[in-house]
Amino acid sequence: MQGWNRASRFAQQSFALWVLVFAGIAWMFPEIFQWIGPAITPLLGIIMFGMGLTLKGADFRLVFQRPGPVLAGVCLQFIIMPATAWIVATALGLPPELAAGVMLVGACPGGTASNVIVYLSKGDVPLSVTMTSISTLLAPLLTPFLLWWLAGSWLPVDPGSMVLSILQVVILPIVLGLLVRRFFPVTVRRATEALPLISVTAIVIIVAGVVALNADSLGKTALPVILAVILHNGLGLLLGYWCARALRLDEPRSRAVSIEVGMQNSGLAVALALAHLNPIAALPGAIFSVWHNISGSLLATYWSRKGRAKTRPTQAATG
Repeated sequence: MQGWNRASRFAQQSFALWVLVFAGIAWMFPEIFQWIGPAITPLLGIIMFGMGLTLKGADFRLVFQRPGPVLAGVCLQFIIMPATAWIVATALGLPPELAAGVMLVGACPGGTASNVIVYLSKGDVPLSVTMTSISTLLAPLLTPFLLWWLAGSWLPVDPGSMVLSILQVVILPIVLGLLVRRFFPVTVRRATEALPLISVTAIVIIVAGVVALNADSLGKTALPVILAVILHNGLGLLLGYWCARALRLDEPRSRAVSIEVGMQNSGLAVALALAHLNPIAALPGAIFSVWHNISGSLLATYWSRKGRAKTRPTQAATG
């Protein structure tokens, strides 16, 4: 088990690198990964099942103990990211398929990797976990509605079928994970450390599959999509932080809100795009999976160093 735990930690630390490597291979040799297309939805279900295994009652208790920061963060999540997605897609004049894909990323809940980034950023981890959980539970209602409302003019959107997809791919696996944790707690505790390795592997495979399916058109669309993703993610991180500060949340909570807002469940966006839109619409989600882990890691490094810099004078004075 220790070997699995070490491999899991290594996979988390080098996650963005593996995504880049396999995305590059899939672009150059798409025939190797094109079989992955039908497996993307089950893979996302595995990721969500792993999330359910890690959830505890305390993750939801915070809603009642400190409702203000949680409600503020979740509201910012579903306001800032959809709004900035629409603004970025419109400003860049993206084709309808790509514009809808960017909008779909913006309408999705927070990503599970955000909790690790918040921890590294010295942010409020309980708030981060609670925001991820609540936004995920709200996704069956809010994600289809927001996509239909803001992207319906770009591509036809069937919110009813999308609700069913999210219930099947997200909510059902999470509930199953919660039940397994409830009835087999000892086994789950032993396996928890290895879960990130499974999630990272699944996301890498998903990204490789999406890139392989779009290899022919990727050369023409890569640059505008990458620019859209960088702008979308950057605006989410920036506006999430400053809106939280404007609401008078303290520094750790503001960092948590910033990262929760800026980091999306892009795997869900990929699965929904393939099931309800088209393969090209899945590209923004695939590229977002790479970029938000890079930007989140850079931001975590900056904030953690900033925190150490503030403590050094105090330590010197007391020494």
